[in-house]
Amino acid sequence: MSDKYANAARITPTLGWALRSPARFLAVGLGSGLLRPAPGTWGTLAAWLLWLLVPLGASNTGIGIILALCFIYGCWICQRTGQDLGVPDHGAMVWDEMVAFWLVLWLSPAGWLAQLCAFGLFRLFDIVKPAPIRQLDAYFKNGFGVMLDDLLAAGYTLIVMALLAWLGLFG
Repeated sequence: MSDKYANAARITPTLGWALRSPARFLAVGLGSGLLRPAPGTWGTLAAWLLWLLVPLGASNTGIGIILALCFIYGCWICQRTGQDLGVPDHGAMVWDEMVAFWLVLWLSPAGWLAQLCAFGLFRLFDIVKPAPIRQLDAYFKNGFGVMLDDLLAAGYTLIVMALLAWLGLFG
């Protein structure tokens, strides 16, 4: 572990702590990452609820640009918040789950059944971390690494969703 984490105080984040910085507040998923148990699941659920605010017929180009910016910004806020917490990938940081799940929702078939299936698959891949996710997660201990493992879990989810759609599961 690098010195920037070793020298930081390990703290338990609270809503008050998160509200002292916009980066922290976003990193903890607007507070959803502070919920227990399973903060990653709460963050993914919050992402799903926020996705409902995306206007129907929104431009694919616009969504793609916003997601790319959220990923880039996420690298910075997760790096900074991890340093503040003294842990590179603290469980309360769920911005990575949120951005990755928005990508899944954007590219998955429409409808609540497909979204529910995508939710379950994404959580499974994020928790199990099949190869090479686990190896990359162990190697990259910075904001990019925090964001990368969830992006890869989203990739696995999208592959399975494409297969399920090809099999006609979603109509």
